[in-house]
Amino acid sequence: MIPINLAVEDELSEMVLRRLITESGREYCPGKCHRRGGFGYLKNRINAFNGAAKKGIPFIVLTDLDQAECAPSLIHKWLKQPPHPNLMFRVAVREVEAWLLASRVQFAKFLGISENAIPHPVDQLRDPKQTLLQLAKKSRKRRLREAIIPAENSTATIGPDYNGALGEFVRTTWDIAEARIHSESLRRTVLALQHFQPDWKA
Repeated sequence: MIPINLAVEDELSEMVLRRLITESGREYCPGKCHRRGGFGYLKNRINAFNGAAKKGIPFIVLTDLDQAECAPSLIHKWLKQPPHPNLMFRVAVREVEAWLLASRVQFAKFLGISENAIPHPVDQLRDPKQTLLQLAKKSRKRRLREAIIPAENSTATIGPDYNGALGEFVRTTWDIAEARIHSESLRRTVLALQHFQPDWKA
């Protein structure tokens, strides 16, 4: 078993990463998950995670690209030193929601919409979360609309059970094999998980 600590932006990212770890074909043993609200926490802590990796504590860090230029420039900007081999730093382009949309067939079935309504390619979407919210408005399933979409006149940016509803999709029907075909950033993350060789006895 390969012990591994996680660091993510939010609840949905944690669920996505845990599913990817489970389906990686490797015997990972996830430990503590560092998740305290948004990329700011990860940006402030990334060098500490890299330092812990040097001491033999493997880490997987997953963040969103958001409006940064590209994943390599974000990593270079955040890290004061090159990532240690025990640190896997992955960036979802542009948000982890794009990885869900990349499972086109299953996500369309999940919402009850046409597959053709899902934009392609998802890695080029400027705001995948907003795209997902707009698609959810077209859903024929009232339960999902009420869970995912903010209530009218609400100041919230997401619905009351956004993570719960999408987490259900991630756990039960998200097709990673299809999604990695439609998202290059997901494909690279899957490969990274399959080939990660940390030395936790360092």
